[in-house]
Amino acid sequence: MSIEPTSADTLAPLAYSVSEACKVSSIGRTYLYQLINEGRLEVRKIGKRTLITARSLRALIEGKPT
Repeated sequence: MSIEPTSADTLAPLAYSVSEACKVSSIGRTYLYQLINEGRLEVRKIGKRTLITARSLRALIEGKPT
C-alpha cells in the first residue's frame, strides 16, 4: 500500500489554536473559553498551547453533541 504525497493546502487541520478557532468559527475568544470550561469543546494542551480539536469545533457548529 503506497501513500501518495499530498500538498499542504489539501490537508484539513486536526486542531486549531484558540485564535484560529475564533477566526474560522466567528466565535469570540471569551465565549470560546466559556465553551471550553463547560466541556462543550474538546481541547488538548501541548506545553502552554491550548489546541481545540477540529472535530469538536465542527460538531459544535453543526449542533451535534461531542
